[in-house]
Amino acid sequence: MIDRATLERLYCTYNRREYVHPDPLEFLYKYDDPLDSEIVGLVASSLAYGRVAQILRSVATVLDRIPEPAKYVRIASKGKLERIFGDFKHRFTTGGEIASMLYGAGSVMRRYGSLQACFAKGLSDNDETILPALCFFVDEISSSAGGSLGHLLPHPSNGSACKRENLFLRWMIRRDDVDPGGWYTLSARRLIVPLDVHMFRISRALGLTQRRQADLRCAVEITESFRGFTPEDPVKYDFALTRFGIRDELDSRAFLDSCVGEGNRPVD
Repeated sequence: MIDRATLERLYCTYNRREYVHPDPLEFLYKYDDPLDSEIVGLVASSLAYGRVAQILRSVATVLDRIPEPAKYVRIASKGKLERIFGDFKHRFTTGGEIASMLYGAGSVMRRYGSLQACFAKGLSDNDETILPALCFFVDEISSSAGGSLGHLLPHPSNGSACKRENLFLRWMIRRDDVDPGGWYTLSARRLIVPLDVHMFRISRALGLTQRRQADLRCAVEITESFRGFTPEDPVKYDFALTRFGIRDELDSRAFLDSCVGEGNRPVD
């Protein structure tokens, strides 16, 4: 299993803005208003699946159509959003689904004042993770949108790792050289690792989980392993570790061999 010293070296080396591109996180750096950042983060994380070049194009397309994002979604009707996104498509996400999510988010902002306030409403002092609040948050946006948003905003009760929602929460709650923060009333200690196929493989190789399916239970188990290193910030190393799946110049095989030894990595 990897040790904290190695993780800290990795963090110090790669947890820098210069390693962000290409990553949809970069869109958040263009907005100073925390309310705008909420909407930008929701869009960028929800579309963060598929080829990264396509992700960046799709996120840019959405944001180009909603200047002053928070103000726009708070006042726009669902019909107007459906019209401006009528021709939008990102893999199997349609313009209608984007319009519904944005309308739901705008409705939540009108009721609670911000997405942060809505999320915090679902969180109890006794909750060990953000999962109860995430369930509440998804329920509020989905019901305001008129029904389930499916793959675009999956519900944790379905057992999905909810990678993109946990990515959104990492961006909004953590604050360092990479994660911009903005949700200052919430603690990073209850975050869950944004688990995708790459993070799953690297976590198994590093001995952070023994599970064989990249689901929500696996994400929680990996998070618990990281909590052993940094109890107050269990997703601290997520960005640095995932650079090996995004940056072409970084060799994940060489990194893993240096940590656990060649030939000792588990077979997927």
